[in-house]
Amino acid sequence: MDVAVLRAINAQINSEFRAWYQYLAMAAFCDREKFTGAAAWLRQQSHEEYKHGMKLFDFVLRRNGAVELVTIEQPTREFDTFGEVFEHALEQEEQVTAQINALYELAFHSKAFAEMTELQWFLTEQVEEEKTAREWVARFRLVGDDPGSLLDLDRELGFRVSGKREKGHSE
Repeated sequence: MDVAVLRAINAQINSEFRAWYQYLAMAAFCDREKFTGAAAWLRQQSHEEYKHGMKLFDFVLRRNGAVELVTIEQPTREFDTFGEVFEHALEQEEQVTAQINALYELAFHSKAFAEMTELQWFLTEQVEEEKTAREWVARFRLVGDDPGSLLDLDRELGFRVSGKREKGHSE
């Protein structure tokens, strides 16, 4: 493996694990505040970020590279509003997208074709991750601090995780 590309992939592995840890902290905040649908959704996002990190982790090992893990810094644990939690999630996704784009560009210039192929999945995934985060941020901005609307959003987030639908909706 190209040394610079390996170094950048290792940085991305650690970034994915930081995102995992941050989503987990956001889930804990929401659960503590009894916003349990959001907590379940954020926990699911945390699990996805962990899987992303492991996907790159396993790729490096398949390419006979050395994985270099670093200390995960303390995540943000307190938020002023539930909307702020989702603003933070969007910022995190945008940051990851920028990192993946830079990593792909480095792989391209290094002619690291196997790495480019692996990273293609991440490029596609980030489009969906950002879209979803933007949609939730827009919804939280729309409802503001209205308690009834916040409860509706929390319920919808919970349904997204469980796959259940509200009564009266078709399965």
